[in-house]
Amino acid sequence: MKLVSWNVNGIRAVHKKGFFVPFVDKVKPDIICLQETKAEEHQSEIDLPEYEEYWNSAKKKGYSGTAIFSKTKPLSVIFGLPEDIVQKFHMGDDKYGDPNEEGRVTAAEFEDFYVVTVYTPNSKDDLSRIPLRHKLWDPAFLAYMKRLEEEKPVIFCGDLNVAHTPDDLANPKPNEGKKGFTREEREGIDAMIKAGFVDTFRMFTQGNGHYTWWSHFSHARERNVGWRIDYFFASKALVPHIRRSTIYADVYGSDHCPILLELDI
Repeated sequence: MKLVSWNVNGIRAVHKKGFFVPFVDKVKPDIICLQETKAEEHQSEIDLPEYEEYWNSAKKKGYSGTAIFSKTKPLSVIFGLPEDIVQKFHMGDDKYGDPNEEGRVTAAEFEDFYVVTVYTPNSKDDLSRIPLRHKLWDPAFLAYMKRLEEEKPVIFCGDLNVAHTPDDLANPKPNEGKKGFTREEREGIDAMIKAGFVDTFRMFTQGNGHYTWWSHFSHARERNVGWRIDYFFASKALVPHIRRSTIYADVYGSDHCPILLELDI
């Protein structure tokens, strides 16, 4: 079974550039997890008749959004964070607004596991969303993953908007403490690993030079001056079934590239 995750930075844009369907036709994933779709389902011109499509679009037009495309119809699909978790962490009643209006989380239940696609809020250049990330979003999302895991193993993937270790970005020293590489954001990944979820890419590949996002400036992608901020995490129970976790750095169309997880389940 192949799963793909891709922050497409606009599903309409990546399709018009001619990259999306050829990539799907080549890789033939069983499940496709998308982030930053920036569209509603009826606005997409993509025709993938083999797949069931489940869209969680933001209330704000052309913003955020996630989707799951699957060849197998899920047993159930859940949009957003559970309301009791939102209330527990006092999300939605502060200056950051309701997280479920931004279409950032979509979960699909299959026979052997849950698959969750997530587009984690960006901390912003001025770090004004660090309190949201550190105190609200990250612990709330992890609580949701642990809840799903009580029922069956979980795979969650997407743009987590953080490089976990110095090996996950080309220039760690000058970016220390900046958006995407703050102590608080990195602690969010530490907590996921401590809770038992496995960064599947690091099961197979160590060291630096492996990135999933590149700035548009200074020919960063051509020079591979990037960040690994897109991940596939899995419950430990699934580790014996994981055969491959890789990055398609040569696939264009977005400022992020697709990533793949392959299981023998």
